[in-house]
Amino acid sequence: MIDENGEQAGVVSTDDALRRARDAGLDLVEVSPNDRPPVCKIMDYGKFKYSQSKLKQKHHEQRLKELRLRPRTDEHDRDIKIEHARKFLEHGDRVQFTMMFKGRERFHQEIGQEAFNYILQVLGELAKVERPPKMEGRRMTMVLVPAKPVTVKKPAAPKAATAATKSAVRSASDARPAATGGLEPPRTAPG
Repeated sequence: MIDENGEQAGVVSTDDALRRARDAGLDLVEVSPNDRPPVCKIMDYGKFKYSQSKLKQKHHEQRLKELRLRPRTDEHDRDIKIEHARKFLEHGDRVQFTMMFKGRERFHQEIGQEAFNYILQVLGELAKVERPPKMEGRRMTMVLVPAKPVTVKKPAAPKAATAATKSAVRSASDARPAATGGLEPPRTAPG
C-alpha cells in the first residue's frame, strides 16, 4: 500500500488500509491489480480523475469544410456562404470552396475566378490561401486556412447559485400542487 504522502507503507491488510483511508478522508484506489499482492494507494480519486481528463483533452483537430457554389449563385447567397466560411475559419477549420460548372458555363471560367477573388477580398484578414483556384474537370476549387492559429476557448464554469436563490426555488417548487407532478396547469385567457 502507498499512503497519502506517497510513501510505501508495505503489505497491509484490506481492513487496515480502508480504515487508514477513511481516517485521512480519502479513497483507497487499487493502482496495480495484476501484481501479487495488489498495489493500492490512498488518494483523492475525484481529483485524480479530473487531472487525467485534463491530460486527455486534445487540441482542436483541423477539419476540411466544403462550400459549393455555382457561377450563377446570387450575391446574397454567396455572402451567406462566406459567413459560413468565416465561422469555420474562426473555429480553426480549413475551408474548400468548390465552383461547379455545367454545360456552357465551363467556357466562362472568369466568372468563377471573379467570385473567388471576391471571397478572398472579403476573408483576406481572416484566411490565407493554401491552394489557389484551380480548374479540375468541371470544378474549380480553392482551399483556405486560418491566417492565425486558433486557440480553443474553454466554456465558462457555471456560476454557483446563492443561498437566497436556492431557497426561493425550493419554496416555489413546494407551492406547486403535487397532483400535477410539480407542474402548474396551463393558464387560459378569460373569454
